[in-house]
Amino acid sequence: MHDPVFKPDWNPDLLFSTNYISRAFASRVGPDPLKAKHVRHVPFVILHRHGKPAAPLQLEVPAEPGPLPGTNRVRWKLPSQPLVSLIIPTRDGRVLLEACIDSLRNVTGYRNFEVLVVDNQSTEPSTLDYLSKLDARVLRYPHPFNFSAINNFAVAQARGAVLGLLNNDLEFVDPGWLEEMLSHALRPDIGCVGAKLLYPDRTVQHAGVVIGIGGVADHIHKNLPENAPGYCGRARLTQNFSAVTAACMLVRRATYLEVGGFDEKFAVAFNDVDFCLRVRERGLRNLWTPFATVIHHESKSRGRENTLPKWLRFRGEMARLKARWGKALLEDPAYNPNLTLDANNVSLAWPPRVRRPWVERER
Repeated sequence: MHDPVFKPDWNPDLLFSTNYISRAFASRVGPDPLKAKHVRHVPFVILHRHGKPAAPLQLEVPAEPGPLPGTNRVRWKLPSQPLVSLIIPTRDGRVLLEACIDSLRNVTGYRNFEVLVVDNQSTEPSTLDYLSKLDARVLRYPHPFNFSAINNFAVAQARGAVLGLLNNDLEFVDPGWLEEMLSHALRPDIGCVGAKLLYPDRTVQHAGVVIGIGGVADHIHKNLPENAPGYCGRARLTQNFSAVTAACMLVRRATYLEVGGFDEKFAVAFNDVDFCLRVRERGLRNLWTPFATVIHHESKSRGRENTLPKWLRFRGEMARLKARWGKALLEDPAYNPNLTLDANNVSLAWPPRVRRPWVERER
């Protein structure tokens, strides 16, 4: 066997991007198999074929040639032009915040947005001076840092029908980033929408979150060059993931409120993972798009988990996520059980995580 392809479970937006199902497909005849509610994936290598690529999928959606051979990019039209509330928590760090807001305003093509800066006890005179003159809504959050609580506090005062959760260490370089994310966030079957985040050296920081990696969750395709295809082209294609990072996330306000917002027990870590899983639990699909590119100066604002109190808090949040979601953390439908959970490089699991029932019976 050469070059096995380990596919995710039913992933409609990946299917819009590429015919990942290929020939290994069986279905009862029906009027619209793409709308099937009960699609199952057999995670075993049971089909061998020649290397000839599968025929392109014929779509009834507005598609154009994608970034890789045989792929599509679907452009969803905006059904309306809603106000988007962009929420940016911050504490001191004027240089980062100013660069973030300047690039946001100077680069973003979609203009119907409001900016809410949530000041979490800034003390630096230069930051306080900047905030006092900033042409934006500045909200004061005078409590210890809690990412979940800060966003819940801001959402309660936001005016937009769509929420954008943004870190203050982002740099916007793509004029179409907000319109692209918004076009997905307004689709009624989509929950959270994540962007393609790059480090300043233009390598990948976020291309979707896989549940179970490292015992809980991690970004995949991390540190790949910006235009590298990744595993089966997935670093370049719009698709569904179980979770996306809240460093740059869009979600409808109604959805945010329906699931109860962010759980404030997750003060720093895994709050976005827990939130996305609760959104998915409501029957909505979370989505990542590579066509909204943002630079992320990761952890420049808060620093690393490099002290004992931070480490203990991180371990506690990890244990809480495991207790809440249990087995779901080992069965990500956007991944494949033949792939490793020990690293984020999308490599073969060893020892194997999949047991083949016909082999087990023979033993």
